Amino acid sequence: MIIGKINIPQAILLAPMEDVTDISFRLICKRLGADIVYTEFVNSEGLVRKSKQAKRKMTFIEQERPFGIQLYGGGEESMTGAARMAEELQPDLIDINCGCWVKNVVGHGAGAGLLRDLGKMKSIISSVTGAVELPVTVKTRLGWDASTIQIVDVAKLVEDAGAKGLTIHCRTREQGHKGDPDYSWIPRVKESVNIPIMVNGGIDTPAAAKQVFGSTGCDGIMIARGAIQNPWIFREIKHYLSTGSLLAEPSVEERADLLIEHLRLSIEQKGPVRGITEFRKHYSGYLRNLPWISSLRIKLMTHTAIEPIIEDLRHFLENLPDSAQHETGEALAA
Repeated sequence: MIIGKINIPQAILLAPMEDVTDISFRLICKRLGADIVYTEFVNSEGLVRKSKQAKRKMTFIEQERPFGIQLYGGGEESMTGAARMAEELQPDLIDINCGCWVKNVVGHGAGAGLLRDLGKMKSIISSVTGAVELPVTVKTRLGWDASTIQIVDVAKLVEDAGAKGLTIHCRTREQGHKGDPDYSWIPRVKESVNIPIMVNGGIDTPAAAKQVFGSTGCDGIMIARGAIQNPWIFREIKHYLSTGSLLAEPSVEERADLLIEHLRLSIEQKGPVRGITEFRKHYSGYLRNLPWISSLRIKLMTHTAIEPIIEDLRHFLENLPDSAQHETGEALAA
C-alpha cells in the first residue's frame, strides 16, 4: 500500500472511532502493531468556527506516525478550510469521512449522507485535494442501502477527484454495524481503479483478516470495534499472516499490565478526572471473558483516582481461580 510517503505491504490500520481513538488508545494500538492510526471524527464546521474541542481532537505526537486526521462535513467551504488547518499540523495524510451512518451526521449531508449526492461528494473531495499538498484519502460504505450500491462508480469518482486511497466499510449505511459485511464488491473495485483499496467491517480475528486479504486482493485492512475488545489484534494478525500460526491469548497478567499502562496514558493526556472517566469504556475489553467481571466493572466505574482502581484489580486477580488466573505476578504493582 503506497499513499504519499507511506509504503506498507498488507497494511493493518486502526479505524477512526468517535470517543475511542484518542492519543492514549492510538499509542497502545501502535505499540501492538497498527501501521496507521487516525483521530476521532473531526467536525469541519466546528474546526473553522474555532471550536476548542474540534481542534483538540487533531492533536497527536510523533510516536504515532504514520498518522491521519479524519474530517467530516457536508460543506465544501468548511471542509476545505478544515483541511488547510489540519495540514498545518503536518499529519501524514487527511481522510474524508463519507461513511459515518449515524442520523445526526447524515442528516446534515455529511458522512454516508454524501452517498445520496455523489456530485456533492466529488465536489468536496476535489476541493480538499486541491487545497492541500498532503495525500487525501476517503472512507465510505458500499452504498446507502442494498438497492443503491454504486461502490465501483464511487471508487472511480474518488480517484478522479484526486484522492490517493479509499477505505470501504463493506456494509451499507442502512445496515450500520448489523449484518454480515459483503466483501464480494472489492475485487470489482480493485479492477476499476489504481489507488490503494482498504477494507473495513467485521475483521475481528486473524483468520478473518487472512480471508479478506486473500479473497479481495485489497491493499490493507482497517480494524475498528475488534480493537476495542482486543487491542492485541494487530500483533495477532501480523503473526498469523507471516507464520500461519496463532499467538497465545494474552494472559491475565498481560491484560492487567496493558490496562494500567493505557489508563496511565489516558491520565497523562487528559488529567486524572477526565482521563479516568473517559477510560471506563475500555474495562470490558481488557477483562472480557473473566469470571465475575460484571461486579468488578461496577466497582471500577465508581473510582476517580487510579490507586483504588489498581487495588480493586489486585484483589480481583488474587481471588481468581487458578484456571483463569495463569500468571498474575507483579502486574498491578503501582
